[in-house]
Amino acid sequence: MNTRSHPAVPTEVPRLEDKTIQPIPLNERHGKARDLFTIWFGSNIMIMTIVTGGLATTVFGLSFVPAIVGIILGNVIGGIFMALHSAQGPQLGVAQMIQTRGQFGSFGALLIVVIVVIMYVGFFAANLVFGGEAMAAVSPGISVDAGIIIIGVVSVIATIFGYRLIHAYARFLSIVAGLASLLAFAWIMFVHGLPATFLDQGNFNWVGFMATMSVSALWQLAYAPYVSDYSRYMPQGTGSAPAFWASYSGCVLGTLFPMILGALVGTLATTLGADAGNIEIVGSMGALLQPWTLAVVGIFCLGVAASNAMNLYCGVLCSLTIGQTFKPSWLPRAKTRSVAAIILFTIALLIALFARDNFILFYTNFLSFLMYVLVPWTAINLVDYYLLRHGDYRVEDFFKRDGGVYGRFNWVAIGSYVAGALVQLPFSSTAVYTGPVAAAMGGVDLSWIVGLVAVAPLYYVAARIFRNKAEAVPLQASTLTADMV
Repeated sequence: MNTRSHPAVPTEVPRLEDKTIQPIPLNERHGKARDLFTIWFGSNIMIMTIVTGGLATTVFGLSFVPAIVGIILGNVIGGIFMALHSAQGPQLGVAQMIQTRGQFGSFGALLIVVIVVIMYVGFFAANLVFGGEAMAAVSPGISVDAGIIIIGVVSVIATIFGYRLIHAYARFLSIVAGLASLLAFAWIMFVHGLPATFLDQGNFNWVGFMATMSVSALWQLAYAPYVSDYSRYMPQGTGSAPAFWASYSGCVLGTLFPMILGALVGTLATTLGADAGNIEIVGSMGALLQPWTLAVVGIFCLGVAASNAMNLYCGVLCSLTIGQTFKPSWLPRAKTRSVAAIILFTIALLIALFARDNFILFYTNFLSFLMYVLVPWTAINLVDYYLLRHGDYRVEDFFKRDGGVYGRFNWVAIGSYVAGALVQLPFSSTAVYTGPVAAAMGGVDLSWIVGLVAVAPLYYVAARIFRNKAEAVPLQASTLTADMV
């Protein structure tokens, strides 16, 4: 990949971010690869990560050892795809969903962008519910609804200020939440202590193990549609390898610790006689952490606000991308981002307030839905970027109504995406539908693995055969001028 860059005199980047979906000029690029470590490490240490890890030993019924093996494998594998997307940001300087127009076309990309907006709103609502429940559990004077609103307002404020504040918030959380997670582990394991029957709780079953591995991998894959949004301000000379490793290590480590903590809490709760399917992870953790409950869970709630600010920020960028598709001359700024953030927040808030009862069922089904729609996209994007174009795109064509050399619809990408979604169905196992292959294997879900293995070569071969001849001599992404806005 060519990483040449034109000299640019750095300028002071405003504290209130004034950019949205437009390319970031070279003279406004700033930061170092280590910033990618802290934003993904700090923002992942939160309540929802703990609850997701707890699914392994509660909903999926695993004993502790296979639970943490599934969690580790899923995160280590899924993190590869997440970090490969992150490495695209410094090279192209645009949001991930804008770049998707290079694979699907200007209008074809709308299919993916709309799905991703739904994903952001869903994660935002889930974070609000789990965070609100956590605040209510440790602060008797705060109701769940009040906790939901408090966390939501903090998230909106961070989104309005934008990129720099979110990065700074995550750096702070990397230290504070990291220490809180260490305290939680030490207190539960060595002060509260593990009962003699700890490792005897639960069992090993392939259905639960693959479900744990899938959910853990999806946690990483779910970042793929927006991970480069947080690397697009990096100097173009940052390099793909440093951006990859900083993002990978930060996100995988930041996820593993709280997920394993959730699995630990779920196992301990079952040893105390609770019904595994009805365990409330946050409440159980609060009981185990006494007298540190308020401090530790409170810090984890700060992580919820950070993660939600990131979800809302990128959801706004995607929403603006949809609008700009129909009006190419429109390049929205800070005011428009603020208005869009309030609108998306209101939608997610209503979902959280009216659907918070039995929310864990909604959450697990939501994760299954995301698996089927994100896997084909990530395969197509990575094959296109790394194997077909080697990072060379005509960035200015992303903003043309006709898609420039990429056209309005790239039917090869769209067809590969639909095929990828369909090929997963026989291997899927959810509360809504179980495919024939999954049923024959006793409910083991291999859909996301099949999706990746099938879509990547399909798209690669089809794109090589049917690639638009106008793209034969692409403009180097690195030749963008410093004054491009």
